[in-house]
Order: sequence, then C-alpha cells, then structure tokens
Amino acid sequence: QVQLVESGVGLVQAGDSLRFACAASVRASRSYNMAWFRRAPGKGREFVAALTWTGGTDYADSVKGRFTISRDYAKGAVYLQMNSLKPEDTAIYYCAARGPYLAATSVSGDAYNSWGQGTQVTVSS
Repeated sequence: QVQLVESGVGLVQAGDSLRFACAASVRASRSYNMAWFRRAPGKGREFVAALTWTGGTDYADSVKGRFTISRDYAKGAVYLQMNSLKPEDTAIYYCAARGPYLAATSVSGDAYNSWGQGTQVTVSS
C-alpha cells in the first residue's frame, strides 16, 4: 500500500476553480496508477479521474472538459485541477492508488488499495 496525503479544502462559488494535491512517495508516483473519487452527501462513491503511471488519463463524463488530473514526478504529487465548478461537484474528494505498473486505469474504487483521508469541496450557487 501507498501512503497518500491530500491537501486543499474548498469553499467556492459556482464557476470558480480549485486545485487539490495528493502527496505520495516518489516511487509510488512514478509506478502507480492514481485516481480521484468523490462522495456527495447521501450518495455513493463516484469515479472522477484517473492517471496511469505512463500518463494515460480517464475522466467521468460529468467532469470531462472541466477537470484535469496530472502528476509531478519529481515531487511525488498528483493534482486535480477543477475548473468551472458546479454545485453538483460538492463532495468529499479522495485520492487513490493502485499498482505498481498496471496497464489500465479503473473506474471502480474496489480496484484501488490505497486511499487518502478525503478533502471537502463545497460549491455554492
């Protein structure tokens, strides 16, 4: 398992931007597939975005074109840039990892064995 530490708590208005960071070890950031999931109030866990260790990405339709997942190999960090935020983006966001050296991303949370503690985003209208 990989230790993941998220940073960034957001209370923003609709249309604003926010960036979350997920700190992992440099080794993990280079060899693990990373993802962001979210859980809105009263709802189940939802896939947001994923990034393979080779740079492939996958996004949920609900965030495609607005959110970007990226990584800084030198810092061992993975980021989620969120633009044009909507009230329906309000949720607790979790960073997750699976690996090492897996070819494909996964939209299922059950495929990930390392999780961050979660960080809250609240988007007001």
